[in-house]
Amino acid sequence: MSPFSEYVSEINRRTFLKKSLSSLGVIAMGDLLASDAIGQQVPLFPNGGLHYPAKVKRIIHLCMAGGPSHLESFDYKPTLEKYHEQAMPDSITSGEQIAQLQGKQLKVKGPTFKFFRHGESGMEITDQFPHIASLVDEIAVIRSMYTEQINHDPAHTFMNTGSIIPGRPSMGAWTLYGLGSLSRDLPGYVVLSSAGGGQGQPISAKQWHNGFLPSKHQGVELQSKGDPVYYVSNPDGISRGSQGDLVETINSLNDHLASQRHDPEIATRIAQYELAFQMQATVPDLADFSSESQCTLDLYGCTPGDGSYASNCLMARRLAERGVRFIQLYHRGWDHHSNLENDFQKVAKLSDQPTAALIKDLKSRGMLDETLIIWGGEFGRTPMSQGTGAKGRDHHIKGFSVFLAGGGIKGGTVYGTTDDFGYNAEESPTAVHDLHATMLHLLGIDHERLTYKFQGRDFRLTDVHGHVIKDILT
Repeated sequence: MSPFSEYVSEINRRTFLKKSLSSLGVIAMGDLLASDAIGQQVPLFPNGGLHYPAKVKRIIHLCMAGGPSHLESFDYKPTLEKYHEQAMPDSITSGEQIAQLQGKQLKVKGPTFKFFRHGESGMEITDQFPHIASLVDEIAVIRSMYTEQINHDPAHTFMNTGSIIPGRPSMGAWTLYGLGSLSRDLPGYVVLSSAGGGQGQPISAKQWHNGFLPSKHQGVELQSKGDPVYYVSNPDGISRGSQGDLVETINSLNDHLASQRHDPEIATRIAQYELAFQMQATVPDLADFSSESQCTLDLYGCTPGDGSYASNCLMARRLAERGVRFIQLYHRGWDHHSNLENDFQKVAKLSDQPTAALIKDLKSRGMLDETLIIWGGEFGRTPMSQGTGAKGRDHHIKGFSVFLAGGGIKGGTVYGTTDDFGYNAEESPTAVHDLHATMLHLLGIDHERLTYKFQGRDFRLTDVHGHVIKDILT
């Protein structure tokens, strides 16, 4: 090629665009990595850019997986006692979607346990939750929740993502996308799970997935028993210094690759190598409960690191102290199609004290006012009986209960009602999208303005739905 031809090649349009785009890729890369928290993208709404004054900094979602019965917990129905073992009125159930009772004779099942009024608010709560009952003036119970999916996995998907379509970002991922992480050495979104007390349905990792958001926003599952993270220690003969050199070398190669491919996931890879390196130093301390007093251990009723829900609640407080933005605790054991009386008592005993302890502990440390706690399952249970001897309840989506506590929540509040049979959300029906909108509002975000463009459309956690539940807010 002649010198003149080489010159033309250097300045032609295609070459110009190629080289310009390489430069733009480097600029974009720098923007992605510019952060005050290792491993996290610059938040969409940095401090000072929120839509509202934030009431809370973090979310702790206590997910009672399997569908806890609202009729044995927070929604007392005398009518069920009156009509126990009688036929359920056709006017209520005709044409309705039912999971396993479809086509079977539907009989009313009365409440299994006693309910009592508590606190200044006089809120009625089951006698199986004595510790939570002692905190009724700290919590707001929503008795009129409803959802769209009647089986466990899709119902969890809807509760977590606001969509029945798998592959959408979880609410934890949306939170990180909007606000970033508060921690420099732990993931911003952490998940723990436990089981016991009844049938434990499996929980898929898609429930804390990032969907179409950058993958750095997905949740990280920590092990509830033993080491929270496998292989967190360096192999024999590998010092922290040499490990740091290895990470630096890998990231320099990724830097070079990013300048050629303009792939934002490479930025995620670089940031996650850095985060993993930091976690090698911080995770052992996170898992070391020796600094916790016996009084604190007794409060939760736990043996740290034993894989229990109680241990996970204590870990949740430790994660919150270290700046984790979104924490989810799944307890699998609430799917009571049969043997409801015995199994509900078991799972209530496993979860009641630790749940109350987490609220008390955060409050004593001045952290409750900056934390939102959400307790609830993916759906409720039917007013009709199920199983041999009418000892259980089926899945139910038309009305169930959740409770909230923490910053910005009006304690001692009961919001909404179901009908006399506990079947339909009647007064102030509350959608999952409303719960998500309220959660984001407390974080200082307008749910209609937290969007991400994907496949030509602006998506959001609440899709085209959602209203803030103002009556439960201070």
